[in-house]
Amino acid sequence: MYKKIALATDGSEHSKRAAENAIHIAKCSAESKIEVIYVVDHDKVKSDVLSNWNSADIGDARRSRMREVEKMAKESGVAFEIKILHGEPGPVIVDYVNKNNFEIVIIGSRGLNTLQEFVLGSVSHKVAKRVKCPVLIVK
Repeated sequence: MYKKIALATDGSEHSKRAAENAIHIAKCSAESKIEVIYVVDHDKVKSDVLSNWNSADIGDARRSRMREVEKMAKESGVAFEIKILHGEPGPVIVDYVNKNNFEIVIIGSRGLNTLQEFVLGSVSHKVAKRVKCPVLIVK
């Protein structure tokens, strides 16, 4: 089974289900390890700061998203590591996965409507097209 698993997460419901699947797959082999990849998108960070400039807990939502996935991994007993990267999520995930020879990437689908996905493209679609290993997209 897969030993080096990349789990790309953003804390959404789809990515929580992706985490459940990654854990299930990792449990199939004692040597499996999950790298939880969270990408801080600087454009979104800027808009968060601008719209919440007087809020003391700007980053709390991001931290709590990661805590939930971390808790799931700890409770399951699988080996995992959290990597926080910076930049545009799609290209950053692709670059990191390809450079680090992962055996599979597990990512949640974003749930964009047809027009949004056509115009913007989803992160999961960009990852699936460009990584050099199998991709599991979880709805």
